[in-house]
Amino acid sequence: MPLTIIVTRDVEARYRGFLTSVMLEISAGVYVAPDMSTGVRDRVWNVLTSWWDALRRGSLVMVWRDKTVTGHLQIKTLGEPPKQIVDADGILLVKRE
Repeated sequence: MPLTIIVTRDVEARYRGFLTSVMLEISAGVYVAPDMSTGVRDRVWNVLTSWWDALRRGSLVMVWRDKTVTGHLQIKTLGEPPKQIVDADGILLVKRE
């Protein structure tokens, strides 16, 4: 079960209440869960996505360890351009799609 991080920016208070029920808020708008299962992570992201689709305010970024992708990090975004980690001659970069 990998570490999961969610960063929120300019979102309604409901996100904070929901995220603090399943994760630790280590700084304003930054939430971590050291051992979040894939199922829980997917359910959390589905809730966040449905709220964001209805409210269309702010942005959210979720990152977790995934050994099957470049850089071993997977990224999902709402309210920002999609991002992808790419390997540029051994240097990891974030590419906006």
